[in-house]
Order: sequence, then structure tokens, then C-alpha cells
Amino acid sequence: MTENTVREAFDESEQIIVGIEPCDVLTGGRDKNRFLLYQLKRSMACAEQIDIIVSFLMESGVRLLLADLKQALDRGVKIRILTGNYLGITQPGALYLIKDQLGDQVELRFYNEKGRSFHPKAYIFHRGDLGEIYIGSSNMSRSALTSGIEWNYHFDSLRDSGNFSRFYETFEDLFYRHSILIDDQELARYSREWKKPAVQRNLEKYDQFGPEMKVEALFQPRGAQIEALYALKNSRREGAKKGLVLAATGVGKTYLAAFDSQSFERVLFVAHRDEILRQAAESFYNVRQSRDYGFFTGREKTTGKSVVFASVSTLGRPAYLNERYFARDYFDYIVIDEFHHAVTDQYRRIIEYFRPEFLLGLTATPDRLDGRSLYELCDYNVPYEINLRDAINKGLLVPFHYYGIYDETVDYSQIRIVKGRYAEEELTGQLTVGTRYELIYRYYCKYRSRRALGFCCSRKHAEQMAKEFCRRNIPAAAVYSDSDGEYAADRSEAVRRLRDGELRVIFSVDMFNEGLDISELDMVMFLRPTESPVVFLQQLGRGLRKSRGKEFLNVLDFIGNYEKAGAAPFLLSGKPYSSAEAGKMEPQDFEFPDDCLVDFDMRLIDLFREMAKKKAKREDRVREEYFRVKELLDGKVPTRMELFTCMEDEVFQLCAGMKTSPFKHYLRYLDSLGELGERERAIFESIGNEFLELLETTGMSKSYKMTVLLAFYNNGDLKTAIDEEDIYRSYKEFYSTANNWKDLERDKSTSDFRTWDKKRCVSEALKNPVHFLLQSGNGFFVEQEGAVLALNPQLHEAVRLPGFSGQMRDVIDFRTMDYYRKRYEKLQL
Repeated sequence: MTENTVREAFDESEQIIVGIEPCDVLTGGRDKNRFLLYQLKRSMACAEQIDIIVSFLMESGVRLLLADLKQALDRGVKIRILTGNYLGITQPGALYLIKDQLGDQVELRFYNEKGRSFHPKAYIFHRGDLGEIYIGSSNMSRSALTSGIEWNYHFDSLRDSGNFSRFYETFEDLFYRHSILIDDQELARYSREWKKPAVQRNLEKYDQFGPEMKVEALFQPRGAQIEALYALKNSRREGAKKGLVLAATGVGKTYLAAFDSQSFERVLFVAHRDEILRQAAESFYNVRQSRDYGFFTGREKTTGKSVVFASVSTLGRPAYLNERYFARDYFDYIVIDEFHHAVTDQYRRIIEYFRPEFLLGLTATPDRLDGRSLYELCDYNVPYEINLRDAINKGLLVPFHYYGIYDETVDYSQIRIVKGRYAEEELTGQLTVGTRYELIYRYYCKYRSRRALGFCCSRKHAEQMAKEFCRRNIPAAAVYSDSDGEYAADRSEAVRRLRDGELRVIFSVDMFNEGLDISELDMVMFLRPTESPVVFLQQLGRGLRKSRGKEFLNVLDFIGNYEKAGAAPFLLSGKPYSSAEAGKMEPQDFEFPDDCLVDFDMRLIDLFREMAKKKAKREDRVREEYFRVKELLDGKVPTRMELFTCMEDEVFQLCAGMKTSPFKHYLRYLDSLGELGERERAIFESIGNEFLELLETTGMSKSYKMTVLLAFYNNGDLKTAIDEEDIYRSYKEFYSTANNWKDLERDKSTSDFRTWDKKRCVSEALKNPVHFLLQSGNGFFVEQEGAVLALNPQLHEAVRLPGFSGQMRDVIDFRTMDYYRKRYEKLQL
């Protein structure tokens, strides 16, 4: 066969590349004939096998070849890709794109030999007994495949069979003897450890725009979004109906929702501010390229559209949650933005009314609020999470330069604390003094800023800060709800003026924690004490978005002797706060995100230690926290679940090591505080409390016992014995709810649970939970003729006491929640 015949064979492509001629010497530059990309497309179009070996893959390069690789797979072509993981230059997003779009049909591997470097770049194609290779300097990136100056040479097996065979045989050896498979577990591990290498900044600079970049390509998932989309798709394949994505502010959660919902016909996007809805509508339009959308707010009530952006305060009213406006199944896909607000009644009404195919919760700041669980609302399913630290390390956000400034102008010990917060009027009085204005102004000038945001505690505080800055010739405005002060400005107008340079600083009160997108911000100032980790991270995140020419964000934190002084280094490093660690804190003990600078005044280090030492011993801390939660609940004695969901994480961790933990012996704990009500005391003084304590402490390495306990609970109408029908009903109900089924699916012996009949359910119950409950001590569970399991007759009177069923349900809810919390944390390791 002649060389021309070979050329004709490889040119039999249905995809015609207009104006591109076959070429052997490929040098990039301005001549598209010299682009490696188009020659690869020609070869892929008629290949029967494709082998690619490159030292790294980038999202931009993978995107250029995805469609051609997909067409090849559809023709039955075998595709193998071998790449490197050295120094993390291969982007996880590039690998996830391949996995998501091409699945396991592509054999994808990492070179895995630490003793030798790995720098090959070759693209090998086979058809029948013919082969060709492109070899040279091009890795798989946009610039390397197109206009970058890259030298590659093309030859085939007819012209030089010996050298072609040598290259191919070396590929085979490396692929099968010196590599590891990139399966989902390996890819997740790689992504978890991946940090954006410094060299990649230069690669991306040349890679972002080029002659092949189209306008629509600007609106494609990138980085963490690609990973999250892959996780969400897998979650739905497993049967999930709900999911929560935890992603740091600035990662692009709204675009993620737009991408993920793109294949669904009718979408509802719910948020609590009109500004967020307008921004979301723009994002969804950029992705869907459709004007078939509308708003459901106080001003307009759009129905019948494919995408509806709804204000929670409007749609969440019972007057609108009915067939007149929207049928329960009208929306296929629902997005709940800032999902940590979903604990409120209006959000819950929306979630409980609609029946979508999938519900996605988005938040940067998960928190346990109002005694309710976010995780419960999303079926304990968190397919993807990326925290602030990882987002900075992966190059998705700019680094911060944080300055902890010692502020001795305020004595917080003189301010009353009400429901866990400083009394606003007293706090404002302390924060609005002349010496403090001078301190803030001095540091503002020291670190300089073109666009800054200052967070204040009250309207008066924001007004006074704006006044003092204007007096010093720094254009400033105060922004708060119902702005009516001398220096106040409308939120949207203030943002416009800041962007246009008419303002240099906005001083705000609870108006910019969420929903603001001013990527040009180069400074944030914390002008009030840190009382909430959630708010601290929200406010920090306001300034971390990337912007052209922006290298980092300056953060000025004015710290005094307030209750939670010392939390900042923990929040910035992602470590959970510990007063024990804070008491012996050294700055070098913390590992902050890459390229971030953290500088505390040395007097603050002494202050942090002093404040930490003042913390009471463990039992007293838990007791104080109990009464703080009770105060939050307006004096109501909290349930176990309410205490768990409102309790600060550090205190909850302290409980784990206590013999007298409230979560192991709750009624006993309430008795020690003198907090037992009349009904609770009757239960506490009966044998029923021993039974409750057994449920509070019984082992829970899997969820199997829950089905049996719920069968006894019987939706509040307690049973003293359960039969096969009870077991069957409880199994079916429990394992068809949320992601409870995962425990069964992960065990080979129970992975066929979806086919179980009553006999198999009972058999599994007898083998596992029933067996262990019978042996669990105190003889509370007994065998009884005609029953699968029964309660000891000694318990019968106690379980009928008023309030006992509520106590039992509270224990079951807490144990379920705690089980899923531990399972989720274990998966993150």
C-alpha cells in the first residue's frame, strides 16, 4: 500500500474541516494548517483505535476533542489515555469531563512510577494494519493544540514501521505495567489533594482565549463546577431525589445550578432577595439561551414559564402554594439558594408542597439553625463539598492578606449578652467613639483600597462610619434596610457607585452577607465582633471573587476582648475551634490556604490565650450552652434535636467525651439542672427512662436498628410487640426514604434489597437488628409468640405515660441524625 493510499484511508472523514490540508510538520502559530488540533480531528474521524499519552491534561484541551472522541466511541473505537499527575498540572476538571462525557468506555490511567520523570506527548491512531502518530511538544491544552508555538511531527507505519512500532510498544508497556486506573475513588482522591500549581497560572493565561474560543464557550462549567456536576449526576443515578452542595462563596453555585438543571424542562429557583433572583436569571439565560422565564415576587406573579425565579417571602405563603398557581408536580427541578435559610417555615412550606424530580440546595455556610437540620431537608445527601481553603488552593478564589488588628478602644466585658449576642444599643455605643474612628482610618490608609466594604453592627454604626470617612475625604455611604439616614444609600445604587469609582467604601448592616457580587472589591473590614462563624465566612467571601488585575484581598479585622476572640485563626485555616488549642496558640500551628498572609498583632496572641483560659471547664461550658439554647427558644426546654442543632460545634464535640453527656442520658441531665417538667419527671422516675437511655447509647455502626425501633414507634401510636407485617412496612418505608438504602447497597449480602419480599425482610431483621436488640441488656426486648420482637411487660405501663412517644421519637431522630453526620464525616476522610 502506498503512502498516498494510507493518506486517503485516514482522510475518509465525515467531518469536513474546511480549508485545512493534511500536514506533517505542525508548528502552531497563526497558520491553522499548522494547528495540531485539526490534524487530530482528521485522524480521529476514521480511526479504529486511539491511544493518547501526554504529561498533563487541561480542561480547555479536553473540550476541544470531546465531541470527536464521543463520535469515535459511538463507532466502537477503543480509546486509551495515559497522563501524569506529577506536581498536579493535570486538572481534576479535565479528568472529570472525560469521565462525565465519555464514561468508563475510555481507559483512563495515571503514570505511576516515582523514580522516573514523565514528559511524553504523542497521539497514536490505528486503522486495520495501518498506524500513524503525532509526536512532539503538545500536551492536551487549548494553546498547545492550536496557536501556541508547539512543534509536532506526523508519520505513519508505512513510512517508518520500525520507529512507529517502538513508540507503540513503549506505550503498551507504560500503560499496562507502569500506571494505575483512574476510577471514581482515585479521581476523588486526586481532586481532594489537588492544589493549583504556580506554573498553571501561566498556562491558563495563554489558554483562556484563543482563535477557537467562541462566545458560548464562556458559559461552560469549569473546575469545581465540573466535579460537582459529575457528583450530582451520579447521585441521581443512585436514586437521590434531593442533594445539598456546600461550596465557598465565589465558586459559582448559581451557574452550577443552571448547568445541572439544563436538561430539565421546568425549573424553580428560590431565594430570599430580589437582587439574587435577577442575578440568577441572567446566569440561567447565559446557560439555557432562552427567554422562557419569569419572576414570582411581590411585584409580579409569573406562571406557565419553563423557569421561574421566586421570592421565598411570596411563594412561601399558603395563598400561592396551590393548584391555582402551580401544581405540585409543575417543576421538574427546584433550586433552593442559600439553603441554610431553609429551616424557616416559608422555605419548608415550599419544599413540602412541590414534588420535583430533584431538589438542589446550595449554600456556602452550612449551619444548624432554629433547632432544625439542613441535612434532614436534603435527605442527608451531600454529593459535593468545597470549602474556602480548598477553593483558594484550587485557584477558584483569590488569596487573602488578613491583618488582625489589636483594638483596645472597646471593653466588651462591659456589654450585656442577650440570647448569645451583644446587646445592640450598648455595642453601638462602644463602637462609635472617636479613638476607634482614628484607628480604623489609619489602617485603611496603611493598606490602601479602591473599593472596600465595612461590616457594622447597627444603622447608627454604619451612618457614623460613613460620616467619619466622608469627613476625611474618603467617599463613603451607609447601606441598611429602609435606608433613610444622611449618609444612607440604596443598596443597588451604592453598588453601582462603588463599581464606577464614585464611592470608595460602603458601610453595611446585614445587607451584603449574601447575594452581593462585586468581584472588584479589594478590601473588607470587620468593624464588629465575630459572633458567628457563618457570618464571618460569608463576609470574608464577599471579597474573594477573582477579577482582572486583582491578586489578593486585604482583610482588616479589629479585634478586642469579645467572647469569641481567638476564633479567627481557626476559621481562616478551616480547623474547628478549640479553647484548649487557643490557650496555647502559636501562629505557626495553623496551616492557611496557599499564598495567604495572616498577621496578628502580638498583643492579640496574648489576648487569645487569656480569653481561652477564661473558658469554664467542660461541664460548665455545656451547662452554659444548654441555657443559651433555651434562651434562643424563648425559655422552652430544648429537645435533644433542638439542643443538637442549636449547639455550637465546639461544645458539641466536648459532649462526646463526657460520661454525663446530655445526648447519652438526656432526662438525667435535665434532672441535674432542675429542668424536668411534670411529664418528663414521671417518665424519668419510671423504668421507661432506662429504656430511653438504652436507645440513646445502643451501638449504631449501621442504620439497621432504626427500622425495628420505628416499627415499635408506629408513628406515635406505640406498640408493645411487632409482627412480620410491621417489620415489612417499616423496612420498605425506611429504605425507600432519602439515602437510607446506601447501607444495604454497600453490603454485598444485602445489595439486592430492592427485590426483597416480606419473608426476606423479616429474615434480615432477625439476623441483624432483632438479634442484637435481644442481647442489648436489661432484657427490655424479648421474644413473644406470634411476634418478631416484643417489649418486656415491665415496660408496658411506662411507654403509655403522656409524652413517652415524643421522647422516643426525639431519641430516634437524634440517633438517626448523629449516625448520618458521622457517616458523612467518615466519607470526607
